[in-house]
Amino acid sequence: MLFKYKGFDKAGKRAKGTVTASSSEEAAQKLRTLGIYYESLTPAKNFSIEGLGKRQMSGEMLASFSKELSSYLNSGMTILTAIRLMENQHEGEKRYTSFLNALRTMIEEGNSLYHALNTQKVYQLPEFYVQSLNIAGQSGKMAEVLTNMAAFFSAQDKVKKQVKGAMVYPSVIMTVAIAITAFLISFVVPKITEIFEDTDQKLPPITQFVLGISDFLSAYYIHLIVGIVLFIVLFKLAYAKVYSFHRLIDGWLLRMPVLGNIIQNHELGRFSYILSLLLGSGVAYAQAVKLAVASFGNYRLAEMFERASDKVMEGNKLSNALQLEGGVKLKRNFLQSLALGEESSEVAEVLANLSTLYAEENEEKLKMMLSMLEPVMMLIIGAVVGVIVSAMLLPIFTMTQGLK
Repeated sequence: MLFKYKGFDKAGKRAKGTVTASSSEEAAQKLRTLGIYYESLTPAKNFSIEGLGKRQMSGEMLASFSKELSSYLNSGMTILTAIRLMENQHEGEKRYTSFLNALRTMIEEGNSLYHALNTQKVYQLPEFYVQSLNIAGQSGKMAEVLTNMAAFFSAQDKVKKQVKGAMVYPSVIMTVAIAITAFLISFVVPKITEIFEDTDQKLPPITQFVLGISDFLSAYYIHLIVGIVLFIVLFKLAYAKVYSFHRLIDGWLLRMPVLGNIIQNHELGRFSYILSLLLGSGVAYAQAVKLAVASFGNYRLAEMFERASDKVMEGNKLSNALQLEGGVKLKRNFLQSLALGEESSEVAEVLANLSTLYAEENEEKLKMMLSMLEPVMMLIIGAVVGVIVSAMLLPIFTMTQGLK
C-alpha cells in the first residue's frame, strides 16, 4: 500500500514523498528509520497500468467464493484441491475463471492463499478481507473465517439489493415527471404563449418566467445535458482518485441530519461485525482492531479509527482512544458498549449484538425515508405542474377580463 507524507528531515528541511508499507504504522516506522518527522501521512492511490484491468469484486461474488471454498475445506480438501474444483465448476465465467486460475497457479508454486489473493491481477479485493484470511491461515481457522465472511458479505449484498429495489419505483416516477415537465416547457407552453404574443398582450410574470425557462432549455439543452454528464463523470473521478476531495465529501455526508446517522450506523455496524468476527477467530485484540479499520468506506471515520488503532497497538483501550479523538462525533451507545465490552473482556459478543442493532435501526430508517419519498416527490411534481398550468391559464383569464 502506498502512503503520501509531508514533514521534515534530520536537517530540518521540508520533505515530502511516498513510502510503501502494509499499514500506516509500518509506514511511520519506515519514516522514523529514514529520519523523517512527518506532519501528515495519508494513503495514496497507487496508479498502474496493471491496476486498470482490475475490477472490484462484488459482495455477492465474495460471498459465493468464501462460502464455496469454506464448504470444501470443511469437507477435508486442501486449498489447492478446492480451487481446482471451483475452477472446473465455473468454466463458463471467463473473468472469474481467470481469477481462480491465477490463485491455483500461485498456490501450486508454493505460495499461500493470502499471497495469491494479494498478488492476482484480476479482481480488487477489500483489504480487511485479504488480511483476515492471512491471519486465519496462520491460526488454522481458514474455513471458519471464510464461513463468517460469506455470511457478512451475503448480509451486506442483501441490504444493497433491498435499497436498490425500493428505489426503482421512485426513480421511474421522477424520470417520467422530468420528461413530462420538459415536454410541457419546451413544446406546449411556447405554442400557447405565441397566441397571446400576436395580440401584443402583456404576459403575467409567472408566464414570462416559465417562457424564459422554455427558451433557455430550447437553446441550450445539449449544453445542459453535456454539462450534467461531465459533472457526474468528473465528480466520480475526483471522488475515486483525489483523497482530499473524497475526505471532504465523506465529512460533509456525515454531518447531514438523517443521512449522516444512517451512514455512521452502517460503517460502525460493519466495523463491529468484522472486529467481533476476527476476535471470535482467535486474532489478538490490537491486531484485530487494525484489520477491522480497513473495513471503513468513509475516509473521515477511517482516519479517526486508524489513529485510535495506533494507540491500541501501544496498549491503550480503543474506547479511550476514540473519546480523545476530535472531528467526527461518534454515537454514544457505540462508545459505551465498546467500553463495557473492554471492561468485561466480552468485546466480541457486545459488538456482534451492536452490529445487529445498527442493521435493524438502519432498516427501519430506510423504510421510513423511502415511504416518505413518494409523497414528497408527488408534492414537488404537483407544484411544478401547477406552476406550468398557471402560466398557461393566467393569460387566458387576463384576456377574458379585458374583453368585459
